[in-house]
Order: sequence, then structure tokens, then C-alpha cells
Amino acid sequence: MSAVKTAAVVVGLLSFGLLQGRDPQESGLHAWTGPGLLCAAGLSLLVLDWLRRLLFCPLELLRAPDDVGYIAEDGRSRARAANEVRRRRKTGELPPVYPNGWYRALDSRMLERGEVKNVSVLGEQVAVFRGQNGKAYVLDAYCPHLGANLAVGGRVVGSCIECPFHGWQFRGKDGKCVRIPYAAKVPEFAKVRSWPSCEVNGLILVWFHCDGEDPQWTVPEQLEITKGEWVYRGRTEHFINAHIEEIPENAADIAHLAHLHTPGILSGVDLRYTNSKTWEFLRHDWKVQWEPEAEPNKHCSRMQVKHSLTVFGRHWPPLDLHVVARQVGPGVVFLLFDHSFLGRGVIMHCVTPVEPLLQCVSHIIFYQSNIPALVPKFFLKAECIQFERDVMIWNNKKYVSKPLLVKEDSAIQKHRRWFSQFYSENSPQLRYQRNTLDF
Repeated sequence: MSAVKTAAVVVGLLSFGLLQGRDPQESGLHAWTGPGLLCAAGLSLLVLDWLRRLLFCPLELLRAPDDVGYIAEDGRSRARAANEVRRRRKTGELPPVYPNGWYRALDSRMLERGEVKNVSVLGEQVAVFRGQNGKAYVLDAYCPHLGANLAVGGRVVGSCIECPFHGWQFRGKDGKCVRIPYAAKVPEFAKVRSWPSCEVNGLILVWFHCDGEDPQWTVPEQLEITKGEWVYRGRTEHFINAHIEEIPENAADIAHLAHLHTPGILSGVDLRYTNSKTWEFLRHDWKVQWEPEAEPNKHCSRMQVKHSLTVFGRHWPPLDLHVVARQVGPGVVFLLFDHSFLGRGVIMHCVTPVEPLLQCVSHIIFYQSNIPALVPKFFLKAECIQFERDVMIWNNKKYVSKPLLVKEDSAIQKHRRWFSQFYSENSPQLRYQRNTLDF
């Protein structure tokens, strides 16, 4: 960072000298003219800044809903292509749209003390705020008085959120109104819904249950993150136009790995070109096994992944990678990396329903602090490329409730039986489909 600042100072001083009409010869810059020296310094500044971001800064790839998975042809924009696909696509006979479980609302680092954020989750608007005591709270966003959004202009007061419209204050821990500035008494029934929440592994999670039941399990703490041994190295964010169940089902769809994910990451994400002969020299090989866990962790499943790389037909053992993907409920997956010399870390794969057929998927990576940032950033980028190939499938497919399966697909039906535990009799069903995403 100091090198970048130094370059910036040089550019500033040279600019000042030129503006004052000083001759470069007088400054001892015999080999350069003023404009040439400025260009060289500016280029150096750009290179230094690029190196700083490459070597030290987290990788953050945040995709808009129409960025990935749609084919824009005949001069159409991607937004128009996405809207047309969603309008005409058949959805199929869908399971309930909001399974019971824990879901990511925000990353902890996105919420400062005394700050409030408006978040869309499970078809609702919620106010996520951090009290002056450092604790994060999640309340329904709309004030029961006259409907103002507490997260838009609302102010954090102690461990309460103050409505921007009339100053009513709601307590974070239970949503109860504790102050109405112009009223002598606060009615006992004055409150907003408080969502059960927790903060673990650098995430603020909210609990959803269609019948309002208390949390039935906890999300395990990754001690390496808590102790600071693993540090934040970046995240990706995608919006997927599909039912939530279709995303984790990929873990049990072993056959798709060999077909969709064997082409090297250099061949990109557009499925029309991933099998290009240009990149045939690089191939990924996968060995996968998926199994649900037994009691008391029946809400968890585990996928063992052994990845190897073939370059020009030759296996490169030093690049073999073992990943354990442990899913905890419908919305959180831990992808644990363990490599002989590239170190250890985790990608937390979080799926949060925004509305019935729109999922926000985040991948957040924490990695050993003593491993150069380039290593986890490479893993995250590679994961992003492979994931975006799936996005192109999800955004254009329909859900098949009674799929035509062969013997080798047996894990898919097994996964659906396992996932069904997150639905209850009153789990919300899709009542209508919006015609447009309005990108």
C-alpha cells in the first residue's frame, strides 16, 4: 500500500510542477518530458494498484440477476433475455418454496455497530441491525404504526431500532415497542416480529419455520474462523431463477459432474463453448459420494469429493484436491478444503430464498492466514466458474417432480427424501408466478 501512495505522491508533485510552468530540465528530469513522465508514473500507479488487489485484497465477484446463465441473441439485452426466459419457462409441479431452516441474511463484516440494513429474505423485508452492544438483531422491517420501513432511515438507539416516521423504538431481542415519544404509555401489544437469529462463522443467520417453531438445530462453529487462524479471502454472489431444492440436489447428481464439470475452467461458463477443442488439454476428474447423516444429525448430509487434474492426458498428483461438503439444513453448506501444501480452508455456500423462485447464493471463503491470498482466491474463482455452469442449467430448466431416473441416479431420489424433512404441512406453496424480474 505504501508503494501505491508513493506513486500517487510522485504524480501529484509532478502535476503541480507542470501546472506552475516549471521546466522539466530544471528539475533534473533530463530524460523525460513532463507528459511522458506523468504517463509513466500513472502507469506505474495502475500496475502497483493491480498487484496490491491481486496479492492482498479479497476477491469479490457479485453478479446481478441477469449476468449469468442467459443467452442474449438478436440484439436483445441480457435483462430482456432473462425476463423472457422467466416469463415463458414452465416451472413444473413444485415442492413448498420455503423449507424450514437457517438462512444467511448478511455477512457479519457488512454490518457495523449502530448500522441497519434492509434485507429481502423468504419473501419478507427485514431490518437487520447491530446494537450499540455489538449484537445483531433481525426484525420485520415494517412499523406496525403506519407502515414505515424501519431499515430505510431508521436509527439504532442502544439495542433498539427507531422508526424514521414517528420515532417509535422497538427492542431488538423481542421486537417490543419500548418508547413512543409523544405517548404517555406504550400499548402492551405494540411490537414487530423478531426473527430468531445467530451470528457464527462471520455470518448473520435467521431461522425460518412455517409454524413459528423455535430452532431445531444449530449451525456448527468453525473454530479456525473464530480463533482467527482462517481469515476472510473473498466472496461471490449469484441470483438463481429456480426452486431452492434444485441447488443442493446437485450434490447427489453424481453423473452431471462428469458431463458438465469435466472441461477445464479455462473453457469458461457458456455451455455452448465449454467443450471447445481449444481447451481439451485440461480436464477435471471427479470421484464423488453423497450420504445423509444419522441421528442426531439427520438434518445434515455429507459429500466426499476427490478432484484430480489431467493436463495433456497426464495426471498431476500434486494438484489433487480432497473436499468434504457438509450440508447443514437447507441453506448452509461447508466446503472444507484440505491440500498437502496449499493448506486448509472453507467455502461457506449459503442459499437464501429471496422470493419463491429466486435464490441468492453466496460463497464466502476463509483460509489459513499464513497461505498467500492468491491460493484461496484461485480456489474461489475456480469454484465460481464451475458454479456458473450450473447456473446456466438452473435458470433455464423446469422442476420435474417425478424424474425419469436410471439405476445410477439413485442418489437423487435419496436426496429428495432427505430434503423433504425440511417441509411441514403448512410450508408455503407457490401461489403465482411473477411475469418479470424487472431488471
